[in-house]
Amino acid sequence: MKRTIRVAHSPDSDDAFMFYALAKGKIDTGEFEFVDELRDIETLNQEASDGVYEISALSIHGYAYVADRYALMNTGASMGEGYGPVVISRRPLGVADLANAVVAAPGERTSAFLALKILNPKIRPRTMRFDQILPAVTEGEVDAGLIIHEGQLFYERLGLNKVIDLGEWWKAETGLPLPLGGNAVRRDLGNATIERLSDLLRRSIQFGLEHREEALRYALDFGRGLDWDEADRFVGMYVNARTLDYGEDGRRAVQLFLDRGYEVGVLPHKVAVEFV
Repeated sequence: MKRTIRVAHSPDSDDAFMFYALAKGKIDTGEFEFVDELRDIETLNQEASDGVYEISALSIHGYAYVADRYALMNTGASMGEGYGPVVISRRPLGVADLANAVVAAPGERTSAFLALKILNPKIRPRTMRFDQILPAVTEGEVDAGLIIHEGQLFYERLGLNKVIDLGEWWKAETGLPLPLGGNAVRRDLGNATIERLSDLLRRSIQFGLEHREEALRYALDFGRGLDWDEADRFVGMYVNARTLDYGEDGRRAVQLFLDRGYEVGVLPHKVAVEFV
């Protein structure tokens, strides 16, 4: 009998692309049977506190709260290479205006939220589901919004303005990519199982990259309004060579990001990141 491994991830095109080979049996998984669990990212961040899933996609910020229970896989990173979550507004605003504005932001454990607080700790975001932020800005419910996922590609269609791209800002500040998401594995599975699961996840990502059109066709069903070209662009932004391996600078970026989060008072304690 195969051992069931629950893999929890967001219902997004980039995550779907990443896990395609596992979800559809495109690679030999040996003694394991993988079951997809789809949740929005903030739900995943919260459920990880209870160790619900063997493997879970998490915000890098969210990982800080569960590092005792989960280890961060060295494969599966979503990094902003000079781009990332974008603060947008209906009327033109400057970065300095955000401290006095109502800024809608995704959940408090998302990496976007942490990056915003590192940008300016005085900002007091109003949290809401990520898919409610664009409508809230468009309808004037809030002064500005911090958008993640596919909204980064089409906010301009709605006549909205970019206040700041946090990935672009972080790159200018540090010279490093902005850590956004990763995959974490439960520590109690033991080293041998963790090593095997890490290898299978890497092979799944590699399969998607080598069979791009096939994997992208599957991921398009998770694209929330993206056409083929937009989905291709979005997946390329967040599933690439960096996803196979954080790289030395990527691992350094994760540690620096969480160190900065502690320094500005968002994280309650320092986190020593462990990659497996």
